[in-house]
Amino acid sequence: MLFFDFHFHHPRHTSGIRNLSLLEPPGDSAFSAGIHPEDILLHPEKSWNWLQNVSQHPNCVAIGECGLDGRTGINDLFQEKIFRQQINLAEELHKPMIIHCVRRFSNLLHDRKTSTVPMIIHGFNKKETVADSLLRAGFSLSFGKAVFHHVSLQQILKKIPLNRVFLETDDADFDIRLLYEKVAEIKKISVEELADAIENHLKQLKLYGKNMAGENGTPH
Repeated sequence: MLFFDFHFHHPRHTSGIRNLSLLEPPGDSAFSAGIHPEDILLHPEKSWNWLQNVSQHPNCVAIGECGLDGRTGINDLFQEKIFRQQINLAEELHKPMIIHCVRRFSNLLHDRKTSTVPMIIHGFNKKETVADSLLRAGFSLSFGKAVFHHVSLQQILKKIPLNRVFLETDDADFDIRLLYEKVAEIKKISVEELADAIENHLKQLKLYGKNMAGENGTPH
């Protein structure tokens, strides 16, 4: 059974998509690459050249994390420009996007109207109204450690269709199996059913099997 970690930063984690740090060289297993809104002022030309190159690596399965963040103090129009460049890159390469969004969901929903690639909001922990708007617009949602202690988030998870859910550790260091167990409990299904649903979701996005196994070469 595969306990797939949709978005993680720790190199020692397995069975999932590791997020490359800015300017990091490509890895030996599946990874995502993008320019985070907090980093868009760091070496902009060098960063963009890096992303264009690394995104074409066979192990790069998604563009991101990237997006919009209202807390950074960076001009919204400039953020939008860099985000739009990454959307265009994802469209060109036909790769899904892993999205970071804080306080700019209305802007994000507008961007979605002119894009065709799958978009997944990572680390979702907002209100049910935001979740509903995102789901109607075709987004999938990835949930992390906040599920363990946010009752409101647990209530949202109860209602979300399994084919729109992913699970992740992000930058936290914990066993992803614990999150699978918690979400299975919330949704009143078996861990096996949950893992199978996420595997099917991966196949729909054409992500399954793209060098996502652990070090021993088999799914975990």
